[in-house]
Amino acid sequence: MEKRTLTAQAHDSGMRADKFISAHMEEISRSYAAALLEDGLIVLADGKAVRKNYQVREGDVFTLSLPEAEVLAAVPEDLPLDIVYEDRDLIVVNKPQGMVVHPAAGNYTGTLVNALLYHCGGELSAINGVIRPGIVHRIDKDTSGLLVAAKNNEAHLALAAQLKERKAVRKYEALVNGRLKADGTVDKPIARNPADRKKMAVVQGGREAVTHYRILELYDRYTLVECTLETGRTHQIRVHMASIGHSIVGDPVYGSKKDQFKLNGQLLHAKTIGFVHPRTGKYMEFSSELPGYFKDMLHKLKK
Repeated sequence: MEKRTLTAQAHDSGMRADKFISAHMEEISRSYAAALLEDGLIVLADGKAVRKNYQVREGDVFTLSLPEAEVLAAVPEDLPLDIVYEDRDLIVVNKPQGMVVHPAAGNYTGTLVNALLYHCGGELSAINGVIRPGIVHRIDKDTSGLLVAAKNNEAHLALAAQLKERKAVRKYEALVNGRLKADGTVDKPIARNPADRKKMAVVQGGREAVTHYRILELYDRYTLVECTLETGRTHQIRVHMASIGHSIVGDPVYGSKKDQFKLNGQLLHAKTIGFVHPRTGKYMEFSSELPGYFKDMLHKLKK
């Protein structure tokens, strides 16, 4: 068991215990916190167990006994891959909408990592562990497009450094609600939404996040935009575009609740990726076409 402690501050007073725990520990959801409380694995400093609806008071010290996480390893699966480029150091793939990048709770099979392990014969970088081998960066399940994976640790470190130093190029195309008036930049910090830990939000004091957007085409009530990432926060483009009143069409989390098009997810595509090859030192850039359902939507809007 791993022991952790949390001390309630003045602004935490009145919060339910399960909400307080999940709000201060990113890796613990509210439902998991409730389960830990019910099992007596979270107690006050005096050893008194509390229920999930306990009202937190300033100065309360909670001791958490966290069970050791089960170590899982991704397994190779013979799944179709749209390979754009491959060599002995890296592989660039075009991920379809609906495919999860790496195994996680509820999605242990059928992921991009499972497919890469099979295709690459297990030759993927080990820096991110056995559950995320080769994964240098991610895109959301319902976002389609290009992603680069590393086959060895040297390539992984070099690619990760380019992302961190903002030297890699990542451009997306998205259909957003409303008509944008001009190109622009959203420079707003992003962090977990304090009211819902499963979502991200623009939060003062969050991590720096910068998205540049450019109008590609205007429709009656929509705009096709190109978004260039300067940083790469979770859900960054989706959160940023929603924050300026132009959420992405089809986004079930940050978009309009009225989805008249009955889409399976947001119309967001990682169209272009560019980086300096870790072995040759040459700049490489790859682009992919918009998926069929995205093109069909644009065709409907034009008509």
